[in-house]
Amino acid sequence: MGHTGSGPVRISVIIPHYQDLSNLDRCLTQLEAQTIGRDTFEIVVADNMSPVGLDAVEAVVGQRGRVVLSREKGAGATRNVGVAASNGEVLAFIDSDCRPDAAFLEKGIATLSTFDIAGGAIRVDVEDVNNPTPSEAFELVFAFHNESYIKKKRFSVTAALFVSRRIFDEVGPFRNDVSEDVEWCHRAGSKGLTLGFAREAVVGHPARRDWSELERKWRRLNAEAFALTKVKPFGRLRWIGRSWVVLLSTGVHLIEILRTRQLSRFADRLAAMGILVRLRLLRLFWAHAIFLAPRTSKHP
Repeated sequence: MGHTGSGPVRISVIIPHYQDLSNLDRCLTQLEAQTIGRDTFEIVVADNMSPVGLDAVEAVVGQRGRVVLSREKGAGATRNVGVAASNGEVLAFIDSDCRPDAAFLEKGIATLSTFDIAGGAIRVDVEDVNNPTPSEAFELVFAFHNESYIKKKRFSVTAALFVSRRIFDEVGPFRNDVSEDVEWCHRAGSKGLTLGFAREAVVGHPARRDWSELERKWRRLNAEAFALTKVKPFGRLRWIGRSWVVLLSTGVHLIEILRTRQLSRFADRLAAMGILVRLRLLRLFWAHAIFLAPRTSKHP
């Protein structure tokens, strides 16, 4: 049994959760098998009012961690609730559908000796690597390039993020209803804090298997990105300009699909290309719909 009490603990693993019990169970099982001592970290699962109810979540978690309830909808707010309920000197963020390698915590925490904040490596997992669905093929090429995000865009996804509590408190909590990983890391960077890539801190993240899952993901990302962009100088005009740049970059990314080593069959490349074109056209439509919508209306 791991650390479940209220006393001092070295590391707090924060897991936001919503209606994903089977993946949560798998994530917890793999956290239990970490290379660091189990008594050095606690697990806090922040449940965002899952319809199955808190009792069902607690039954899955069992003695492996503590469950707290987040009543405000949104991943950012739910992570904040988990942080507030935790006791560790170091915070390790992971998502409930992630599959951490055995050295995930050890290697991620070690990187904090060099950087103020660290982001791990994300491996895209598919059910059958030799026969991916079109959506899985697309995600194998384009999803979760966290090393590039860290080194070029200066943020890490919160599916694999490590930071001391002292620095988290200095930066402040995650914002809600925006791309909270981007906003939080950029806020940290504005304070002069450093962000590094923890190459050996690896988590697997399941690819979206079908178009409906992929569409939901990009609708959410689109709305969150707009929320960040619109508050910048000339933000709404920048948003429209960016949407056309994204569309015009489609040709470059079609070539990337042709050259990728992530897909072994030409048929999978063609399928990924179809998803790419369809998604880019939809993103352009969504961008203009948000831009033209009344300021008080709900974004698509």
